[in-house]
Amino acid sequence: MKQKALMGLAVGLIVLLCITCAGCTGTEDLVSDQTTTLENSELSNKSTENVAYANNLFAFDLYKRLASENPDSDANIFFSPLSLSSAFALTYEGAEGETAEEIRSVFYFPESIENLRDGYLRINAGINAEDPKYDLQIANALWAEKTYPFLDNYITTADKYYSANTTNLDFISHPEESRLIINTWAEEKTREKIKNLIPEGAIGPLTRLVITNAISFKGTWATQFDQNRTYNTSFDTPSETSVTVGMMQKTDEDALFGYTDTDDLKVLSMPYDHESKKELSMVVLLPTENNLKAAEDVLDTGTLAELENSLEVQQVRVYFPKFTLETEYSLSDTLTEMGMPTAFSDAADFSGMDGTQYLYVSDVVHKAYVDVNEEGTEAAAATAVMMTGKGLVEEDPVPVFRADHPFIFLIQDNETGAILFIGRVSNP
Repeated sequence: MKQKALMGLAVGLIVLLCITCAGCTGTEDLVSDQTTTLENSELSNKSTENVAYANNLFAFDLYKRLASENPDSDANIFFSPLSLSSAFALTYEGAEGETAEEIRSVFYFPESIENLRDGYLRINAGINAEDPKYDLQIANALWAEKTYPFLDNYITTADKYYSANTTNLDFISHPEESRLIINTWAEEKTREKIKNLIPEGAIGPLTRLVITNAISFKGTWATQFDQNRTYNTSFDTPSETSVTVGMMQKTDEDALFGYTDTDDLKVLSMPYDHESKKELSMVVLLPTENNLKAAEDVLDTGTLAELENSLEVQQVRVYFPKFTLETEYSLSDTLTEMGMPTAFSDAADFSGMDGTQYLYVSDVVHKAYVDVNEEGTEAAAATAVMMTGKGLVEEDPVPVFRADHPFIFLIQDNETGAILFIGRVSNP
């Protein structure tokens, strides 16, 4: 809300400046030029909002799908929706017809391709803007079979709007060496947190393109926890067994956090230290009882936004567990069931990449890592979309916030609202 108010004030000042300057010069050209700039600025803000909104809708859909696919209630979940949606924005750029429409529907991409491109361009630029207090980076890349004739327009678009440079590899004769090169890139872009992204055998002689994204974050809490106050205690899992965790605590007068609660849920926002205007925070959804449904029920953009708007900075006695999660997913079947089967079939149309209907998506792999401790948080994720020729198809009073039972957490970009990471801690 504050951001919108400031944006409105800035717009008003620009308009006032335009009128004043027009009166001083007596010309209409200056007003026209500045009005065009203003309109472009408003359009860019709208495209950023649309892409962030689409990313969050996909985040909630995929979380719920993964939760339903893991009947073991003690299983942890963690992934980066922005990494996945970024990789599939590049995939969508080369899709046509029903293939494109299914991808757009699953990822909620805006119908306007200009809106999509501008949104990712600006979100990625904002993420990669440096802040001395935290490290946040995102990167895209294309890895193409060196003998395959991809369309110049597709390669140029990937570079211009998604900063995805294309590297030519020899998938036909050296698939394993090519796989290791891509995995090394992912490892470097995630500060060595994501290793062996693409498993052995996932790239073969019929691989023609691999689309990758990597995102990494390392930040310290604006209000850090004292390591000397961390103690061992029990954490109740959904299956009603207990495990021992290191429980951090912040309970003094400096424990000021955004907080709100309902009958079924407590919501806490813990900000990360920063110097630039781009703020990042961890938002934790803690059910009042050991029942994750109360947290999962608010995973929609309207309800979550309402809860976040009701957060008030106040003193909160916070008890929060240290934890480290490492997850990996093969998402071909999941995305098929979510509504985009054509991309994985012989009916796939990626003629926007090569001018033919020869390519299909053979696999989608995603790995993610997060470590939460007294100092702050380190998180990373990487995605690879493998495009293969159709010669062979292989199936394959002071409130107390005590997180001593399962909870959901999100790491988000406060400026755009885009969810960078989302997870469920059932058994830390």
